[in-house]
Amino acid sequence: MNREAETRLRNMSVQFGKCNFDGKPVDPQELDRVRPVLAPYGPDAEGIFRKDNVGIVYRAFHTTKESRPENQPCVSASGAVITWDGRLDNRSELIHALRGELSSDSTDLSIVTAAYERWGTDSFAKLIGDWAVSIWNPRTQSLVLAKDFVGARHLYYSVEKDEVTWCTILDPLVLFAGRSFMLEDEYIAGWLSSFPAPHLTPYVGIHSVTPSSFVCFVRGPQKVSKYWDFDPAKRIRYRSDCEYEEHFRSVFLEAVRRRLRSDSPVLAELSGGMDSSSIVCAADTILGCGISETPRLDTVSYYNDSEPNWNERPYFTKIEEKRGRAGCHIDVEPQESLRFEFESEGFAATPASLRRTNQATKQFATYMNSRGNRVVLSGIGGDEVMGGIPTPTPEIADLLARARFRALIHQLTFWALNKRKPWFHLLSEAMTVFLPPALIVLPRNHRPAAWLRRDFVRRNRAAVTGYPSRVKLLGPLPSFQENIATLDGLRRQLACFPLPVSPPHENRYPYLDRHLLEFIYAVPREQLVRPGHRRSLMRRALVGIVPDAILNRARKAFVARAPITAMSSEQPILAEMSRRMASSSRQIIDAKAFCQALQDASHGQEVSIVALTRTLVMEAWLKGHRNTDAPLLAARPAEFAAGPVTRPTSQLG
Repeated sequence: MNREAETRLRNMSVQFGKCNFDGKPVDPQELDRVRPVLAPYGPDAEGIFRKDNVGIVYRAFHTTKESRPENQPCVSASGAVITWDGRLDNRSELIHALRGELSSDSTDLSIVTAAYERWGTDSFAKLIGDWAVSIWNPRTQSLVLAKDFVGARHLYYSVEKDEVTWCTILDPLVLFAGRSFMLEDEYIAGWLSSFPAPHLTPYVGIHSVTPSSFVCFVRGPQKVSKYWDFDPAKRIRYRSDCEYEEHFRSVFLEAVRRRLRSDSPVLAELSGGMDSSSIVCAADTILGCGISETPRLDTVSYYNDSEPNWNERPYFTKIEEKRGRAGCHIDVEPQESLRFEFESEGFAATPASLRRTNQATKQFATYMNSRGNRVVLSGIGGDEVMGGIPTPTPEIADLLARARFRALIHQLTFWALNKRKPWFHLLSEAMTVFLPPALIVLPRNHRPAAWLRRDFVRRNRAAVTGYPSRVKLLGPLPSFQENIATLDGLRRQLACFPLPVSPPHENRYPYLDRHLLEFIYAVPREQLVRPGHRRSLMRRALVGIVPDAILNRARKAFVARAPITAMSSEQPILAEMSRRMASSSRQIIDAKAFCQALQDASHGQEVSIVALTRTLVMEAWLKGHRNTDAPLLAARPAEFAAGPVTRPTSQLG
């Protein structure tokens, strides 16, 4: 390597980079300022690359044995500089496709590098797993940023004249920009409702790479391209239920096995519900067969005996009895975990980044550190993907769209008896999905909070109503369109999760495995949900793996009393917080209406506790920004207050 370049170690966690397209050399002091900010996320080793107009800092966090011998950033045979953060699940398939260049001992990084050298950006569609990658090509003077199809990894970027800066975390892009940012209204609107679009950040001018896409930068306009998507024409049809069950069992066990790839013990969240319980039981089955790399699977369970609707202990202890050992049990009853004073330890880049240390978080960190866990398995996505909502609407809409009227009449009758509703009501509900969103009465949980200002709602209606989409009568099956809309909601949710740092760990999501989702989206809807049988396929397929007490339990309905109690007991604190609200001065909420909502909640009246809590978090976050030594959020210009503004496409040069 040229002596002008510097390289040190290794793989898996965070990266920061800067590219000057005007050819100006990157100042090494700019990289030095970033290094201590990245260090807590990647405590294992550091790698630095600096040559001419490009500089990259990499901090390593090892979770697999293959990550340890890697050198990152990596310079390929063609001169491309590749920085990879991820877990590659289809290693053997890629090694076979790239035969002659690799072996079974090859690292993920070497496989990804060889794939890019062979196929260029077409290689991204072939990379199965959770990942984010940056690639600088000095020959073409181009920069590519890409991430996996679901967005399990973060990768942010900003463009300022001839400079592109990118990072796994937002902090350096905000703190070292040398300027203040306007607040991105659409992000805040999304935060206050469901979740914001995954390409957004709270700062105008800083973006996130969209899942299943890559961004290419050269001198001139930047280009965002989608490299892969689900195939709506894919169909899986078998003659018997047993064949569907066998296929599901195979892909589900494989999804879990992939996420057990770790050279340290893995920790699984175990709530007692079907999602987490199935992951733990599947993992135990895999470990029992000796086909997993992790040496051990630990579990962590949360409980609150004071909540009558959260009686999970009898269920997660059923799983522990089956396993023959108990996990970590964390009591979340203490009132300090429900306090509405939000104090962040240091800079919080997003509202979700506000961290509070309490006994539950301390116990979790202590347990992880004592057990040597670096990977956490999460059941996020299970309810949405596996047919957790027992509705016939997608199935009936499919039959309508394909004009299968005989089957439609049969299924309407079947479901009407089960739901105890007239069949024409079910038909009407299914037909409603084809109407434009403007003609549909929004469900209560998707309506904008009553305290949001009307002009703010008008400017950001899609975000505050959960990005509603219209199901098209022609084209892909309505159930497929619904699946993609649900997945987009999960992508928005993942995009809001801050990178774990206390202690650092990697979250993995078995239900968001690409091959598992491809299977679920290709089978008939009636396999997933049947009258009186939500999650029908999952329940049938996992008999003998998951205890019957879990498979046959009623759907969890969690309505917490504690937040309402906390709001009542902390009324003076909340009243003081709502007097001079930063979100009111920024024309986001009506402070008077918000105060009334707080009083209504404390008196037990029906108010969206989620929306109230998120508003309080946002308020604390905005005040935290206002209290920094140098203001990071600029005041909104008058012309923006009048309505939406069309922003020009970013250009380099």
